[in-house]
Amino acid sequence: MLFAAAFGAATLLPLQSEIVFAALQLQGETPVGWLIVVASLGNTLGALVNYALGRQVDRFSSRRWFPVKPQQMARAQAWFARWGVWTLLLSWAPLGDAVTLVAGAMRTPVWLFLLLVAIAKTLRYIALAALTAGLLA
Repeated sequence: MLFAAAFGAATLLPLQSEIVFAALQLQGETPVGWLIVVASLGNTLGALVNYALGRQVDRFSSRRWFPVKPQQMARAQAWFARWGVWTLLLSWAPLGDAVTLVAGAMRTPVWLFLLLVAIAKTLRYIALAALTAGLLA
């Protein structure tokens, strides 16, 4: 359940994994370390879906039904080109899904994408675990 919630939350779907994570942590039946690993893995692989979609943007951007206008995509690509792959460390943030999509469109090497996104997602779940445990207040 946690893997699916974390995976879906990292895609463009409007899902949240924090509630599932915190509920499972508060139940105390699963070690927190495992919760962090499962949630981080699911969230990172979900972001990989966005990356794959981004790799296909050029193929569909000229279609009328495509939700992103060419000028919006150009602006996002310019922003990514300016700030670079380090913006993937913000992939945990509310607009992080868009960053992962643009990273695919900008042809970021997949190994670098996975490394930076995994770091960001894992640190996010570590912080969430600490907040849930009352260590950060």
